[in-house]
This record gives sequence, C-alpha cells and structure tokens, in this order.
Amino acid sequence: MGAAEGDRVMALWLMKSEPDVFSWDDLVRDGSTEWDGVRNHTAAGNLRAMKVGDRAFFYHSNIGLQIVGIMEVSREAKPDGEGKHWVSVEMKPVEPLPNPVTLKQVKAEPRLEAMELVKYSRLSVGKVSAAEWDVVLEMAKG
Repeated sequence: MGAAEGDRVMALWLMKSEPDVFSWDDLVRDGSTEWDGVRNHTAAGNLRAMKVGDRAFFYHSNIGLQIVGIMEVSREAKPDGEGKHWVSVEMKPVEPLPNPVTLKQVKAEPRLEAMELVKYSRLSVGKVSAAEWDVVLEMAKG
C-alpha cells in the first residue's frame, strides 16, 4: 500500500477486537469508533505512534480469528482514563476485505512468518510491514 502523505509514508497496523464485544459490522454501522481500553505498553506505544491517515487491518480475535477489513486513523492519540500510560485513537472503516484472511492462512504463508500477528500473538495493536500488507491483500482476493 505504501502511499505517502506529504513527505511521510503511511504506517500500517493490525488492531484486534473481539467480535462479540465490537465487530467490523459495529464499526461500519457506527461510522467510527474510539479505540480505547488498550492496557499493554507495547500496544499503547503503537497507538501513540499512529498518525491520521495510517491504515490498519481489523482483526476479529477470540471468535473468528481472521482479518476482515481495513480501517483508517481519523484522530491521533489522546489520554484514555487515568494516568499517562494509556491512550486511545479514533478509527473509521475504509472497506471490508473481499474474503477474510484467517490466522491459519497467515501462519501457513511463509512470507508472513515474521508478522507480529504470528510472533506476538497476544499483542492487540501491532505493526504491519508494507510487504506483509500486500501479501494479506493478495490472500484476501482469494
């Protein structure tokens, strides 16, 4: 995807949500959401690094275990709750993937063996390289 905004190359992410709590369909219905409640220092650091226009895969965790759509950062980090460690960002839907890409498919794809989704399975907000992004989009085409 590697699109550039001015001099800055857009960063790419993967963000997990349990679909029985907040699903892709909920995001589409609402038009945007405050991505809050992240209580892991690495994931919170990733939220802090996000800029408006960055893209993220929406991943259904626990139930489904699949990448289902693409979101965009529509507002950068602001404090989330008490203390300085936790932040939230606002996300809006861009488009669903033509076909969801399952965790099983990701793990079976050698080009994705270093993807944070595979290496750090408990990380709720992770980085995605441009090459990994392109492979997932290729896989989503079927």
